[in-house]
Amino acid sequence: MTRRAVVVGAALLVLAGCTASGGARNPAVSSSRASGPSVETTSASVSGPWRAWTASLTRPEAHGSCGATAHQVVCATDTGALVGRSRADGRVTWTVPGDTHAKTAQLLVDAADARAVAGVAGVLRAADLRTGEQAWTRRLPAGRGYVALAATDGIVYALHAPAPFIRTGAVLDAVRASDGTPLWHRNVTWSTGEPLAAFRGRVYTADGVTRVTARDARTGATVATSPAGVDCQHLVTGGHYLVCTGSPYSAGDVFPPMRRLDPATLKPLPTPRNTINKPVQGVISDDGVLVLYEAGAEDTSAGDWYAYDLVNGRRLWSTYATATDGVGVADGRFVTFTPVNDRATRDRVITIDLHAGPQGTGSTAPRLSPAYAQARGGEHPALVVPGGDTGHVVVMARTHGSLRSLPLP
Repeated sequence: MTRRAVVVGAALLVLAGCTASGGARNPAVSSSRASGPSVETTSASVSGPWRAWTASLTRPEAHGSCGATAHQVVCATDTGALVGRSRADGRVTWTVPGDTHAKTAQLLVDAADARAVAGVAGVLRAADLRTGEQAWTRRLPAGRGYVALAATDGIVYALHAPAPFIRTGAVLDAVRASDGTPLWHRNVTWSTGEPLAAFRGRVYTADGVTRVTARDARTGATVATSPAGVDCQHLVTGGHYLVCTGSPYSAGDVFPPMRRLDPATLKPLPTPRNTINKPVQGVISDDGVLVLYEAGAEDTSAGDWYAYDLVNGRRLWSTYATATDGVGVADGRFVTFTPVNDRATRDRVITIDLHAGPQGTGSTAPRLSPAYAQARGGEHPALVVPGGDTGHVVVMARTHGSLRSLPLP
């Protein structure tokens, strides 16, 4: 079975707190298995294929995050609850209640291990995707919060940090996906906004300045670090690829060159020449196409998506854009929203062939959805791309909370 874990996160939560120490186990973190039924079923489960539908979101859901497998949509609320929805009509099929509150929700949807995991404030809560029941819960000491999640091969990796934020105060925990049993934890150097990446028996962290570190997924032991002289102000990951770019938070006229890293050694590999513009956000397909949003250095309200073939070391295409909130890859195509200032095409979802780009023709030509209110910039929409070949994409609107499932253009 192809292992798939989708991580969704909003702006990072700032919490007050203290620092945890490294070691094989972390006694300050509490963990508990669910005792008795914790699932609240609010409607009958609906079977059937993916269909087009629209469903309202509660305010806590709209302020959280949503992801999807080939079988269902899952949302994490800003109260730490997990909500499962039918792929057939969007109705709620199960709910695992939450008991906390934060300004954001980290969400991991791991289809391979049948787990949805929410990290909200200092609570990490997992639901069984097959039954909709709570699988386990872990709680941090007061003053710490979860800031990034990843999973591979039956292990969930959860990065947590104190606030005021201390670069040396972040801790990476590894727990068993099935029951939340702690396996190891390590102190790490981490920077706000940097992702976790986990694949092929390793887990990767970045310090947001220069260094990327690879650890053995089973033991937490460091197995590689990126060499001196290779700047990695921001790490972009996807598939089995690691790419370093300049920081999306910095301003200037010159940005470090884009560098692809070897996942085994973390040494630089031949990388396509990038533009001089500011790198902001990127996604990488399983076959090694990086699509990177690069904003104008002086006017960051607009820019271009640039596609790079990482395997063959060449730039493929570019297209104008104004928004970066909703991006994804599905069925060999890049999925995003149309520019908000284009009167002819705005308020739509567009898909672009990863290799042919906007100049593709026939089966590789760009495709547009009908105009949808949920895709308007004022709705702060996000895209949820289900795993598997579902033929659908889900638009999550935050201003007027809603989910809309529509056929992939």
